[in-house]
Amino acid sequence: MAVLEELIKSVDLWLKLVKKQQPLINPNLDPVLLVPGIAGSILNAVDENGNEERVWVRILGADHEFQKKLWSRFDPSTGKTVSLDEKTNIIVPEDRYGLYAIDVLDPDMIIGCDGVCYYHDMIEEMIKWGYQEGKTLFGFGYDFRQSNRLQETLDKFSEKLESIYTSSGEKKLNIITHSMGGLLVKCFMCLHSDIFEKYVNSWIAIAAPFQGAPGYITSSLLNGMSFVEGWEGNFFISKWSMQQLLIECPSIYELMACPDFSWDIVPLLQLWAEKQDGSGEFSTMLESYEPSEAVILMNKALSGNMVTYDGMQLSLPFNLEILKWANETRKILSNAKLPTSVKFYNIYGINEATPHTVCYGSEEAPISDLEQLLCAQIKYICVNGDGTVPAESAKADGLDAVARVGVPADHRGIVCDRHVFRILRHWLKAGEPDPFYNPVNDYVILPTAFEIEQHHEESMQVTSLKEEWEIISSASDGSHSKSVDLPAMMGSLSVSCEGKEQPLEEAQATVVVHPQHEGRRHHVEIRAVGITMGA
Repeated sequence: MAVLEELIKSVDLWLKLVKKQQPLINPNLDPVLLVPGIAGSILNAVDENGNEERVWVRILGADHEFQKKLWSRFDPSTGKTVSLDEKTNIIVPEDRYGLYAIDVLDPDMIIGCDGVCYYHDMIEEMIKWGYQEGKTLFGFGYDFRQSNRLQETLDKFSEKLESIYTSSGEKKLNIITHSMGGLLVKCFMCLHSDIFEKYVNSWIAIAAPFQGAPGYITSSLLNGMSFVEGWEGNFFISKWSMQQLLIECPSIYELMACPDFSWDIVPLLQLWAEKQDGSGEFSTMLESYEPSEAVILMNKALSGNMVTYDGMQLSLPFNLEILKWANETRKILSNAKLPTSVKFYNIYGINEATPHTVCYGSEEAPISDLEQLLCAQIKYICVNGDGTVPAESAKADGLDAVARVGVPADHRGIVCDRHVFRILRHWLKAGEPDPFYNPVNDYVILPTAFEIEQHHEESMQVTSLKEEWEIISSASDGSHSKSVDLPAMMGSLSVSCEGKEQPLEEAQATVVVHPQHEGRRHHVEIRAVGITMGA
């Protein structure tokens, strides 16, 4: 019998542990829709026989399949980019209510999977707060090659909003976007404001390039881009292959520096140019071009760009038709108005050196032919931002924001930043309430422990107090300052007060500050004793 009782106790304990591990579902939460940025959605290629395979992101045969299935040409009559392989149709998987496509971009990858994780950490965190996939948590993946105002994409987005609104009992949505996803949502808000207002409660934009990502996009069009750094990049898409895709992507042109924006620091394209005077003497001069002027140089540099596809030579120059389309998109975005019933919040990255001005060549090795820009060494002049989007661009949303908060984080890491999670939880009113937190003025003293004792000794009342505080501090105003680093210290203070009709009161306190150590927050201990005479 004793063994049976022990067994039952063990089973009971196991059940309690299992129950404890199950996330608490809160059906009262308003639904949330996550929208990714560029390259943030799984893309599958479907052939004429209905066979489907993932082409973004994949490791084995990545570059070959990428070129074959995703390289494309822009059709100015429709505004759509179409795959060179006419037998291939690119789709975004809808599994897990749209979350599968934006979670881990290569679900088969085990080693180095951090490089292809996207919304994974945020999804897991939100489930802890009480969200449930398909009930209160959804995702919207899309073909990121396309324009942010392509009607086909906007129609799908409209359908997504309506289906979530209907399935949740007509609860309005909260939208969270990352990077270029913010431009997509802003385009939708401009062109379909009535639908947006009907279904949306709030929109939280994270690291959105509202006025472009100048240095990053200029170098991407001229030299390509890498999404995975380190050794994993050897198995991924080459920078050259990516460049050939981007040259025909309207979305990329829509991320170029906005030429009409009043920049505090104007992004430039610079090059050390070799010049020859009338006497045949050569000299070197640094030339600088503002965004509208830089387009002329980029057009000349890419004029001879060629690729081989299916045995044919194809010309892929800088696409002026796409630029024309993108300029129209920027006009639409500049006229955006936030519906009065929708709340808008903006989180942007700071404290990372962010490419802004791009410089090619050097005084010792100048550029003599603009086509040399495609293989020339790049030097960036950086500004404050998230490493991709300048803070100046991300803050300039042009909308009536409830709050704008700068977070020290890089462009991809910001979507899995613990500080950002805390801000989101506060704005979404999810999880346990946090009454001590103000995300706008992010200098928080959070009480973590509290003890108080009182007793009488003859004619005295003695009160002793012990508190422990956790200090969370970072620059949230877009400045360059780093998190405040308090040194270790110990101090004491005392105060007394005596009035004609008041009893004598004395208090003494000792404060001990423990600095940050191995990832731990600043920790403060306070011990105080108060004495009241004649109580």
